[in-house]
Amino acid sequence: MLRAVHTGPVIGLIGQLVVLSGLAATIGLGAAGWLAGLACGLVTTAALSQGFTRSGRRTLGAANWVTLTRATLVGGVTALVADALVGPASVAAMVGLSVVALILDGVDGWVARRTHTVSALGARFDMEVDALLILVLSVYVAGSVGPWVLAIGAARYAFWAAGRMVRWMQRPLPPRYWRKPVAAIQGIVLTAAVADPTPGVVIHLAIIMAMLLLTESFGRDVIWQWRQRVPRSPAAEAAAVTTSAV
Repeated sequence: MLRAVHTGPVIGLIGQLVVLSGLAATIGLGAAGWLAGLACGLVTTAALSQGFTRSGRRTLGAANWVTLTRATLVGGVTALVADALVGPASVAAMVGLSVVALILDGVDGWVARRTHTVSALGARFDMEVDALLILVLSVYVAGSVGPWVLAIGAARYAFWAAGRMVRWMQRPLPPRYWRKPVAAIQGIVLTAAVADPTPGVVIHLAIIMAMLLLTESFGRDVIWQWRQRVPRSPAAEAAAVTTSAV
């Protein structure tokens, strides 16, 4: 019998299969789409199960269920983008799933605050779902705008990789509200670019502005970590965290 700690992630995997089956039945889904979508569902299940084990949680809170729903929608977008790389793209479905995922992105945090279930696991889960959506959208948009757009999608993973190699970048970052709006802007701008078959000057400028905001956000985090590489007094440490959280 499934342990309680695994129930939520497995239900998420079932939900991913439902989303993929729905896409296959309505607009069609090729082998590439199925493989990408299933891979997304399996990785989400494994990562969330590991997060449960590390945090000691046994069940998903209400906000995490919303985030898990977003993850299945992002898995659907991933499948559609994979199909688009080898054949015709269903832009309407891609945009539709992305829009719903972006709307729910504002719901899970609200639910967490209202139900007093804010947690480090939920925040990390939410961030990774955001990062994956931005990555897959940037892969699709790169085909019409240019490969430089991939820098937006790769930013989160490059930051993670750097943190694995550079000791002073392994320091946990304090909470900062600005990260969330910046991530949402990336998703909104890239979704708009997906919806426009021939992106013009406005879309290009919007992507550039979104990229600048993303650079500023990651840059501020890197600078904060760089400054913390030298041990400071407890008073200076508390002042630095308070300033960085703004």
